Amino acid sequence: MAPITPPAPDNNYLKKIFLHHLTRIYNGKRFLQERTSSLFNLASFKSLELAIGEFGGDVKNQIKRMEAIYKLIGETPSPEVCNPIKSIVRDEFCLDDGQDIPLLNDLDIMLYLQILEHINITSYRMLIMIAKLLKYNEVTQLLTENFDESADNDMLFTLIAKEYITKD
Repeated sequence: MAPITPPAPDNNYLKKIFLHHLTRIYNGKRFLQERTSSLFNLASFKSLELAIGEFGGDVKNQIKRMEAIYKLIGETPSPEVCNPIKSIVRDEFCLDDGQDIPLLNDLDIMLYLQILEHINITSYRMLIMIAKLLKYNEVTQLLTENFDESADNDMLFTLIAKEYITKD
């Protein structure tokens, strides 16, 4: 028996999907923003501190863009009970302050921040697809800017990790 493809959702349903995912990423970014300074304090190398500082600024900008998106579509963010970002970030990624090798904490910080950015990249990609279907042109542009920042942060943490673990 062949799988059945569901019918394409109408615009009202698409907007509900859009709001659901926008709210998840928005609340996740706000939660992350509250914890960026503690991640900064856990970093042991200057280049990682600088990257976390840049990341924190990008999170702040992304939140502002998402707030603009809510205004553009005539909605307000709502609290969400289940947020995957909170589950990943809770307790500073379970990092050990007493690690014998500071590099291990730094690599863990980078790993988890990259995991978060991959979630964001995927979420923004889906939101952009839906925004295009709903003909939210300004929203699409704001989401694209957020997507680009998340992709840039992912690359930045990859480059820093490479710097730490290779001799090049």
